[in-house]
Formats: sequence, structure tokens, C-alpha cells
Amino acid sequence: MATPAAPAQSSALPPAKSARWAIVTKWVAIAAALALCLYLVTKLASAGYSLAVVGVAFVAMAVLVVYGTRKNVPAKYLLPGLLLLVGLQVWPIAYTAATSFTNYGQGHLVSKEESTKQNIAYSVQQVPGSPTYNLSVAVKEGQDVTKGDLYFLLADEKGNKLVGDAKGTAPLAGATEMSLGRITSAEGFHILNLGEANRRKDLSAFAVPTDDGGGIKASGATQAFEGKPALRLDEAKNELVDSSTGTVYVAKNARWEPKNGEGSPLAVGWKENVGLKNYTSLFTNPTLRSGFLGIFAWNIAFAVLSVLTTFVLGMLLALLLNDPRMKGKAIYRSLLILPYAVPVFVSALVWASMFNQEFGLINTMTGLDIDWMGDPWAARAAILLVNLWLGLPYMFVVCTGALQSLPGDVMEAARIVAVGPLLIASFAFNFNNFGLIYLVTKGAPFVGGDTQIGSTDLLITYAFRLAMDGTSPNFGFASAIAVVIFIIVALLSFPGFLRSKALEEVN
Repeated sequence: MATPAAPAQSSALPPAKSARWAIVTKWVAIAAALALCLYLVTKLASAGYSLAVVGVAFVAMAVLVVYGTRKNVPAKYLLPGLLLLVGLQVWPIAYTAATSFTNYGQGHLVSKEESTKQNIAYSVQQVPGSPTYNLSVAVKEGQDVTKGDLYFLLADEKGNKLVGDAKGTAPLAGATEMSLGRITSAEGFHILNLGEANRRKDLSAFAVPTDDGGGIKASGATQAFEGKPALRLDEAKNELVDSSTGTVYVAKNARWEPKNGEGSPLAVGWKENVGLKNYTSLFTNPTLRSGFLGIFAWNIAFAVLSVLTTFVLGMLLALLLNDPRMKGKAIYRSLLILPYAVPVFVSALVWASMFNQEFGLINTMTGLDIDWMGDPWAARAAILLVNLWLGLPYMFVVCTGALQSLPGDVMEAARIVAVGPLLIASFAFNFNNFGLIYLVTKGAPFVGGDTQIGSTDLLITYAFRLAMDGTSPNFGFASAIAVVIFIIVALLSFPGFLRSKALEEVN
């Protein structure tokens, strides 16, 4: 009689020990999350972001309350998603809305206190016997050499290496290379050559503040000196006084302007609340109002036509290729979704070249002589054609999936396909289709010599141009436009989502 085999020993931990390890792991994770929140609170508090400190403290309390007890089981699953929703959706919207009530933009990026410090630092004049440095002008690696924040990489006579910015100096960390006493390479920085440095119009005014109230300024392209400022703050009168010229500057229009009204204001202004000024400018300024209304009308037409053309053609092709009598359907479907295999920016740039009036493939093959990029209506037609090419695969895939998931013959299925929510999402996407417009036309053609308002501009490209182009980008005004866009899309989409409930009943 065979001896029964001994039962195999389990390698799993006993239930009690497993439970203890789970508890230890849980509290280690909670402690790590609280330590991260404490670190963030410290950094935010030192930077003066009091509202953000309150937000992080609330998150820390929520983590402790939700995961530190055995209650609130649903909240343990909902809290991560809720935090991501707030951090990635709610906070950007709230921050944009808050920015829309300010003058935030070029020349108005910092607080009044920081603006005053920078203006004083920029007025530095060399004092006899003050320290000198071998200088390398740099920007952060990857930043635009013409617009990136300036940094001074300094080497003194003792071989000390420092990095200076608009806030002050600090020891230069990371690997460096030296030549003739100058820093020629530094980890994390791109050192400007002579040509790049000459293109920086702000270099002559830039200065690194020092602890004694002085500043470090460039003297040529390879030398820097430490000196004393000509400007002095009179706190009692809230004025800046230039000791070298006797000019008195007062706070006006978020800048330090000459008290007598003669001369230019100082270079650095400050950020302040302007109330509804950005919104009133948007709707009352004649140029902006006319441009806004024209762009808005085209924006609606573009979004609607983009959805209709891609959906109708996508549905027709899906119906055709869903017919069981069709041969080679897999090949045709693969060809129709081919545009998905090519990055959007590549397709857009290729199409832009094909619409060239003289050398483009479209005019060459058809024998036409259409100025696709110079005529407003031709440019709009070109944009719709490109978007049809790019958007067709999406609609084709959506309609094909919907048709194949429903029973019955093709025509019966076509009558009950519910793709309403996807059409609404497509409308919202095309309403803000920044990439297509920017890559194909950049908003052109511009009518009447006004380079701010283009015939193919959407509201989003219009806002981008106001924020990033020109000599004085105005992020506050662009944020006001973004808020208006958000409200418009919400109002247009909400009725559609309400109607989509009827489609759910059909399903």
C-alpha cells in the first residue's frame, strides 16, 4: 500500500505576521507622504506662498485621517483620484482665473519689493577698489538664448566659482571647465558666445544683488565688477531717488515712473491686481473687440465643420467597410488609419508645404494658382482639409467600433449608434486646436497689417500670440481670454451632454 505523500509546506507568511507587515508598510507609506508634505510646506512657506501652504497642509491632514484609520474605506480609493483632479484640473483653472485679474506679463513678473530690489541692483556703478570677476554669461540648459533668464558664472582672483541671478549669488555646483581664469563649461548651463550675448538687450541692465546692498554688473563680455547702486529707496515717501541725476521716481501704473513726468520709467515693474481691466479691454477696445468677434465666429465654424466633415466621412467609410461582402477590409482599414502612424506636427508641416502657391504639390498637380496661405478663405479651406486628413482616422475608428459592437444589419446599426459624447469631446478639442493652426498657418493671413489678428486664428492661438509674441507679452490679458474660452466651451458643450442622456436610453 503506497504511503500518502506529506503535504507541501506553504512558504506564505502566517496570517498574523502578514497583517503586521501590512500595518508597518501602511504607516511607513503614510510617514513618507507626511514627510513629503512637510518638505513642500517648508519650501512654499519660505517662498511666501501662504495659500499653497494651507493646501498642502490640508492634503497631509486628509492622508492621515483617511489612511490612518480603518474607517472611510471608499475614501481610501477616491482620495488619490480627487487629489489628481484638483492638482491637474481644478488648480490650473483657478490659477488662470486668478491671473486674469492681474497685469502679469513682461516687465510685471515679480512683487513690488522684488521689483524695487532689481531696479536698485541695475543702477549699480563701479566703486574704485571694488572686487572684479572673470565673467561668463549663461542661461539654463535648454532655454532660449535670447529670452531665457540670465545667469552670471563668476570666478574671482582666489579661484572661487559663483553663480549669480536676479536674487543673488551662490556657490556654483556641478562639473565645470576653466580656461584663462574663466568658466567655459558648467553643468546645467549654456554659456553664451559673443554673438549670443550681444543679442541680449537686457544684459547691460542686468545686475546680481549682493548682501551689502551693492550689485555685480558686466563690464564687457568677459569681466564683471561689484559696485554700489545709484538708486536709493526713501521708504517714508515711497520714492526711489537717483543720486547721480537727482531724478525722483514714484510708484505709478505698477512701475517706478519719474515724478516730474519726464523720462522713461525704470525697467522692472511689478505684478498687481487690476480688477476687471483685462475683461473690459477685451470687450470695449475697438480693435480687440472687432478682432475677438471675428475670431470667435471663425472658431465656431471651424469646430463645427471639423466635427461634421470628419464624422460624416468616417461614418460613411465605416458603413462601407462593415459590409460582410467587402473583400480586403483589413487592408483598407489599415490604410485609413495610417495618418495616426505619423506625428501630427510632421503631417501638419508637410501639408503646409503642399499648399505653397508656387512650389506646392496641390497647385502643381491641379494646375491651380491659388494663394492658399495669402487669401483668408483659401487659408481656412486649407485648414479644414488638413484637419479632415488628421481627424478622419479617429472618427473612422470610433464609428467602426460602435457598428461592430451592435447586432443587426448595417443600416439598422447605423440608426442606433450613440457617439454623441465623443462628438462633443471632438468639438471641444477642435475649438482649442492650437497645434494645427500654429503649425500650418500660424494664424495668417493677417489683414490690414494688424499682426495681432489673423484670418485663421482661433481664440487659443490669439491668446498665445498676446501672451508670447511682441515686445510686452501680457499673460494677464491672455488668461482673461482663456477664461472666456473656457466659459464658451462649457456653455456650448453642456446642452450636448444633457442631450446625450437620450442616447444612453437608446443604448
